[in-house]
Amino acid sequence: MGNAKFGVVVFPGSNCDHDAYNTLKHILNQDTEFLWHKESSVGDRNVIIVPGGFSYGDYLRCGAIARFSPIMKDVVRHASNGGIVIGICNGFQILCEAGLLPGALIRNASLKFVCKNVTLKIENNNTIFTGIYGKNNAPAGEITVPVAHGDGNYICDSDTLKSLNDNNQVVFRYKNNPNGAIDDIAGIINKKGNVLGMMPHPERASESIVGSSDGRYLFESIISHLN
Repeated sequence: MGNAKFGVVVFPGSNCDHDAYNTLKHILNQDTEFLWHKESSVGDRNVIIVPGGFSYGDYLRCGAIARFSPIMKDVVRHASNGGIVIGICNGFQILCEAGLLPGALIRNASLKFVCKNVTLKIENNNTIFTGIYGKNNAPAGEITVPVAHGDGNYICDSDTLKSLNDNNQVVFRYKNNPNGAIDDIAGIINKKGNVLGMMPHPERASESIVGSSDGRYLFESIISHLN
């Protein structure tokens, strides 16, 4: 499919865009560019990162306004054509608002902002995003990744939940659920397997100096898939 070319979307209020860019460009040495939300095309980028933060201040509903930014029309097209898309935290919320992933994210059960390292169980190793885990020096089974959100409580109806589980679309589950998400869901993929949404921040766990490098293998999995 050709070498990985990453594009990191930037909305007003994004605050994890530089974390993602740093991991991809400077740690993993990948071809990486920022994509301003008012651009109409993702260009030649074949992996799109919709980062965390507070797009448009989250003043209406998390991700609800960003979903209508010009760039998102082409992100939807890109995903529909099999292109790889990752939504992290606020990005996950945006992908749900855009209809690329089922369900929604609501206020944490505690009604408090949660910011801490959490343990995730890798539920599906056979995805674009998890193929490296358990191989070489990459961790297997469980990884440590930080969360930082006030609206990370994933919800969906019973039919959707059954479909997610039946189709192995749940990629990550919390070992100790920090937000009340249904079925401990931390990250899911679409049925095609090319779109991932997750609340935890793998881009903030890509160097041992910050406490965990477990997240970098998610991006290395994508790179390996494309190469």
